[in-house]
Amino acid sequence: MPETIVQPPKAAIIPHTMEIHGHVRTDNYYWLNDRENPKVIEYLNEENEYYQQSTAHTVAFQNSLFEEMKARIKEDDESVPYFYNGYYYITRFEKGKDYPIHSRKKGSMEVPEEILFDCNEMAKEHAYFNLAGLSISEDNVWASFGVDTVSRRQYTIQVKNLLTGKILPVKLENTTGGATWASDNATLFYSRKDEQTLRADKIYKHKLGTDTTKDILVFFEKDETFDVAVYKSKSKKYIIINSSSTLTTEYQTVLSATPDAKFKMFQKRTRGLEYSMSHYGKHFYIVTNKDKATNFKLMKTPEDATGKEHWVDVIAHREEVLLEDIDIFKDYLVVAERYNGLNQIRIMPWNGKGEYYLPFDSETYTAYTTTNLDFDTEILRYSFQSLATPSSVIDFNMRTKEKTILKEQEVLGGNFDKNNYTEERLWATAKDGTQVPISMVSRKGIVQNGNNPTLLYAYGSYGATMDCYFSTVRLTLLDRGFIFAIAHVRGGEDLGRQWYEEGKLLKKKNTFTDFIDCSQFLIDKKYTSSNHLYAEGGSAGGLLMGAVVNMAPYLYNGVIAQVPFVDVVTTMLDDSIPLTTGEYDEWGNPNKKKYYNYMLSYSPYDNVVKQDYPNMYVSTGLHDSQVQYWEPAKWVAKLRVLKTNNNQLFLDINMETGHGGASGRFEAIKEIAKEYSFLLDLEGIKR
Repeated sequence: MPETIVQPPKAAIIPHTMEIHGHVRTDNYYWLNDRENPKVIEYLNEENEYYQQSTAHTVAFQNSLFEEMKARIKEDDESVPYFYNGYYYITRFEKGKDYPIHSRKKGSMEVPEEILFDCNEMAKEHAYFNLAGLSISEDNVWASFGVDTVSRRQYTIQVKNLLTGKILPVKLENTTGGATWASDNATLFYSRKDEQTLRADKIYKHKLGTDTTKDILVFFEKDETFDVAVYKSKSKKYIIINSSSTLTTEYQTVLSATPDAKFKMFQKRTRGLEYSMSHYGKHFYIVTNKDKATNFKLMKTPEDATGKEHWVDVIAHREEVLLEDIDIFKDYLVVAERYNGLNQIRIMPWNGKGEYYLPFDSETYTAYTTTNLDFDTEILRYSFQSLATPSSVIDFNMRTKEKTILKEQEVLGGNFDKNNYTEERLWATAKDGTQVPISMVSRKGIVQNGNNPTLLYAYGSYGATMDCYFSTVRLTLLDRGFIFAIAHVRGGEDLGRQWYEEGKLLKKKNTFTDFIDCSQFLIDKKYTSSNHLYAEGGSAGGLLMGAVVNMAPYLYNGVIAQVPFVDVVTTMLDDSIPLTTGEYDEWGNPNKKKYYNYMLSYSPYDNVVKQDYPNMYVSTGLHDSQVQYWEPAKWVAKLRVLKTNNNQLFLDINMETGHGGASGRFEAIKEIAKEYSFLLDLEGIKR
């Protein structure tokens, strides 16, 4: 019998007009914004049904891919223990279970473990579960923790007595999940969100044994472009409130020993002044862009004189080196830098004698300091990995320069050998002459004949750097002949702060054209061709996908857009939506005409036209708080009407999760199996 052709759903066209700056836009699918409308849910379910019916022939393959990827994972795995305040802390997984178990051991790894939280038990009644913000009081008796069972990043903080195992009836609702104990072991500081926008705008103080309705509002952030957070300094001396926007930061401090005292301003916010601070001895050390230090510099100031007029240079600004972060130890200052797009770790003894850099040989690697909570130690813990090298956790003696590999990521299955793969770093020339780096990995023996299926990934926003990371699931593509590449486009901070500045606000289109130019470069160099090139991006990277399929759809055979931010103008004009007001410094404020016009010129949803589009797999979550589900839903509905070819167009909606997708480690792999089966099916690879 002939195969039944499944017809895609058609969303009802209900015109909705919006006017600003004398310009009128008509949105035919604005009605999809209402998740309480049964017709909206009905339409989303129809999209899911269409996707499932259209890909029914790949279900067995998806399951096979899932089992293959799962088989590479060490199921009974555990983290490298870290020592803090008398205890070794461990996170481990048990075979066949989705969620972590958090435990600790007192004084020695040889003593029996004390299970703090078994997330498998806690998650049993929930389709989604995430425990975050685990914080232990200084007396080691109390643990605060946040739980999200909806995936909207609205956490309920609770408190557990680690001596009795009892969870107190305390429930602090609508928080970020994180909390900080004062040194009295009875005062808990936490941040709460606005109910509608989900902006973290309030810092509260809770006293154990008191009613939560009596919690004291310590600080309210009135500026809608700022978020707030609270934490304790590594020295344990200070509780610190941080207010931050895209371009500006501000800190307040109080002694952890006197949590009821008034917070003191560290340095009042100044538009464009960014800084972060760490306490050591009688000084604060400040990473800042003060004095036009675009790539940041390190300064210090006395504890009792924290205004910027007292700051003095420790490491001066350098045009070619981005200063990213610092770790402070009793005898050493460790500086995380980035030069020519690559991580560097710099060791600087406080006595000023014999500073040096850790040596790294690869050009497609990532190296970063990890959990370094112990202040009085000469051991630095860092992680290293590359596109072909599994992740390692390393303890490095900063005095003797000896390193101990504590753990190497195991790749099970028996046939992995990193020597079977080739890593390359290439440079594509953008249309304005800028050199854009591309990191690439493939099986050895790939021939540049234009026939290699290639997946090109990018993000390109918020100054987020897309470092080269190892992935066991990615081997599923590489071992079937795929090339995987990362385009380090402008809008990230890969080549320093200026790289970010050149890909935001009124220069945002550089992000899109960089990606297109990297795609064309791979085609011109015959790594692949438009028949075999695929693009992938999520969230703001999904915006990138939406822009490039409008601008250069002919370059790609298929595109994966995960939780894509594609309805830019409408979202940025709605300040009731989570994230909007805090994003003005990233995208611009469309209430100002010049930003509105520029945004409108690239917003993927607004620029869908009658033309051929690549095959597309679009995913979202009904409860997404970062990119609302209706953005990809509306985009797909519009594409269905306007695209002029019969290429695949799928909208896959997880009706139970949000921005990060499934919470369990195996459920997350199932989502990847869907994406990979989409790519492999287009390539005619069936096994």
